[in-house]
Amino acid sequence: MRQTWRWFGPKDLVSIDDMMQAGVEGVVTALHHMPTGAVWPAEEIARRQAELAVMTDGAPSGLKWEVVESLPVSEDIKRQSGDWKRHVENWKTSMRHLHAAGVKVICYNFMPILDWTRTDLAYRLPNGATCMRFDAIDFAAFDLFLLARPAAAEGYDAEVTEAARARFKAMSEARKEQLAGNVVFGLPGAAERMTMEDVKTHLARYDAIPAERLRAHLVDFLAEVAPLAQELGMRLCCHPDDPPFPLLGLPRIMSTEADYAAVLDAVDIPANGITLCTGSLGARADNDLTGMMRRLGSRVHFLHLRNVALEEARLGGSFHEAAHLEGNTDMVAMIAAILGEERRRKAEGRADWQIPMRPDHGQDILDDLKRRAQPGYPAIGRLKGLAELRGIMTALDHPSLRAQA
Repeated sequence: MRQTWRWFGPKDLVSIDDMMQAGVEGVVTALHHMPTGAVWPAEEIARRQAELAVMTDGAPSGLKWEVVESLPVSEDIKRQSGDWKRHVENWKTSMRHLHAAGVKVICYNFMPILDWTRTDLAYRLPNGATCMRFDAIDFAAFDLFLLARPAAAEGYDAEVTEAARARFKAMSEARKEQLAGNVVFGLPGAAERMTMEDVKTHLARYDAIPAERLRAHLVDFLAEVAPLAQELGMRLCCHPDDPPFPLLGLPRIMSTEADYAAVLDAVDIPANGITLCTGSLGARADNDLTGMMRRLGSRVHFLHLRNVALEEARLGGSFHEAAHLEGNTDMVAMIAAILGEERRRKAEGRADWQIPMRPDHGQDILDDLKRRAQPGYPAIGRLKGLAELRGIMTALDHPSLRAQA
């Protein structure tokens, strides 16, 4: 695996120097300041490349921009409304500019309105570390009583509704404000930040769009952009829903292996692929992650390796971001499956045999607690995760173990 690291640009409190000391091999970033739907100008791409190419003291870093995360897909494209056709053409132009700059992998998502959704951005664990958490009752309280979505009551059983009512009644005004801010945090690092009224307006626009129609819109989008990616020798990889179950009455179409298989079959060319995020997909107990890697591995173009601890068995239940080796996903088995896929690709002579991976998210530990970087993206917590993953990779790929396999 190619060891990469997500960076939010010069304002990121985790620096290029930090990445260098962590021993990463490449950078995952984006033009977070660009409005969604606009063309990414070649000069802005070059500026970002120049920014990550040097350390604080001006010494060359040797790092390159290897994966885009994310080139946003506008709500107009997802709904096929307004300027969606122009936005598709702009997306293709941005892709050409990225290709000219030597960037070959583009991660994107097709989640309506909100990206990853959490109720807590700094949940305190017993050891004093903090992490992101999704509390199902808090979320229901937000939906039913803060957002007051008209159809919300239809989505919760009586037990959850009553628990949410009691939780909301006990909340301070400060916690209500914090909860609303956490849920509508929006796309990490993006220029836009949504208000509650923004969310209500966007939700209304999805009232007539069921999952089948949203999936058809994704297929239409890929039918336009994936052939160009194939022609250019680029790879597109759709990130799964996070969390991978319905929220706010919105359709979810990239939550399971069946979801991915349907989209890969509909636009069946190698450039159309997967961002396999073990954290997002791992928030469903019924997702077989190692099986997905074995069965769909040829189309996995990017890996997010992180872990979550499910706090209850039911679909849609609470979970929190665990340390990379401590959650519900068997990371050793997962990495073994990934290394197996890489060996298969290498034997076939594929140029992309080495799959870019980043240690996704991380708990805030030690000095992270003072630095307060982008939620989910601490320096030391991610370094710990990368070191653990690197250790498994090194051990499993050691010649003595491979000889026994």
